[in-house]
Amino acid sequence: MTRNVPLHGPSAVVVLAVGSLVSGLLAYVFFALVARGLGAAQAAPVAVLWAYWGFAAAGVTFPVQHWIARWVAADGHEAGVRRALPRVFALSLAASLASASAAWVLREPLFVTSGVTFPLLVGGVTILSAAMGLVRGTLAARGRFAAVGGVLTVENLLRCVVAQVLLTSGVTEPAAYGGALLAGYAACLVWPSAWRLRAGTTGARAPVAFLGGAAAGQVVGQAVLTGGPVALALAGGAPREVTALFAGLALFRAPYVFAIGQVSALTTRVTEWVVSGRHRELRRVHRLLTVGTVVVALAAAGFGALVGPPALRLVFGEKAALAAGPAALVAAGTTFAMATLVLTAIVMAQDRASRIALSWLIALAPGALAYALVDAGDLERVVIAFVLVEVAAWTGLLAAARPHAPVTA
Repeated sequence: MTRNVPLHGPSAVVVLAVGSLVSGLLAYVFFALVARGLGAAQAAPVAVLWAYWGFAAAGVTFPVQHWIARWVAADGHEAGVRRALPRVFALSLAASLASASAAWVLREPLFVTSGVTFPLLVGGVTILSAAMGLVRGTLAARGRFAAVGGVLTVENLLRCVVAQVLLTSGVTEPAAYGGALLAGYAACLVWPSAWRLRAGTTGARAPVAFLGGAAAGQVVGQAVLTGGPVALALAGGAPREVTALFAGLALFRAPYVFAIGQVSALTTRVTEWVVSGRHRELRRVHRLLTVGTVVVALAAAGFGALVGPPALRLVFGEKAALAAGPAALVAAGTTFAMATLVLTAIVMAQDRASRIALSWLIALAPGALAYALVDAGDLERVVIAFVLVEVAAWTGLLAAARPHAPVTA
């Protein structure tokens, strides 16, 4: 196939980096607008939906995007992906219906409402996340990383614009701001060429095994990363604590949000290394992730304890701040989360997606034990469990990503 821009062109990668950074900042501007406009307690249902948006982005958008990028990079054409797309969207529709049904059953503890609006928003986020994965994956597979950065930016810019219009109009209904979050998916329409994959005569690659392993792992991983406020809400935590934990995770997850845009280029590049047998580069990256993650996590913990509480008060308001101890743990845990994101892309590029799910499932055990046995408040137990699961998953994915044997397309 013919690419629209050089695959590793520096200008395209710079635009992707800038787009990822701006998109991450705008994502937090959106919730800051909501938290300040509605107040910590009234913004809690939107916080839960916003957390689920990150969950769906990881569990649906991320696997679809990287499945497309991986197989086009390995095959050199789009025909197999095009033939498999109907099955992918059938799976996405089923996930949308299941998520909306679960949200309906849990609507009162999660959203403090008996209405149907928030469950419908959950279902909409799920199916539209698949559409976003198609757009980003197709653009990334064609080497159009500047366009991927544009999609990321437009998505969250739209959310901020709609939220600001609602605030200016005096709207105080939380569901309206949930609709503002959904409006961001209109960014999928800005690049219509991404919806048209090129035809061919090749047989379709079976997407179910790859997507199943990647999605299951990412679902668990994102549940751990963004699901703390949900777990705290279900445990009976006060709305103020739910919003404070959400704000802390949101602030320290900023590098993760930046990295999730950058791994579009990483999957394609690592796939080329795998297919061409360049295992020296893979081993070098593996060593860097082994040592560097620990060093950065320790530094992040100190930074989180000192800077986290005042930064949270400044950005999200006085009532949405964590104490120094929980802030330090959240900062360290999100550092390991960013490392697992990079490792996940490497594992997918090596076509070992089933190892992703296995690593995350095993990692749940130490977190569950800590939550059950640690004698502390609900907020502290949730944060400790979060850090232990992230460290365990990082360890498992390091083993899965080790380039111990040649892998072909």
